[in-house]
Amino acid sequence: MGREVRRVAVGTLRDNRGQGTTEYAILVGVLVVIAIVAILAFRERVSQLWSAIANGINSL
Repeated sequence: MGREVRRVAVGTLRDNRGQGTTEYAILVGVLVVIAIVAILAFRERVSQLWSAIANGINSL
């Protein structure tokens, strides 16, 4: 029994099959955080830009 548990534990630690997926999930999470920070940082400027565009279109 003890050898079987040890074999499974060592095999699990050496298994790299899910590593790529985990790395991509972390990368996507970091990109989402960066996007949220950028949106919050530039929210006012983007709002002004959209208002200027809308006013320009309305004046046509």
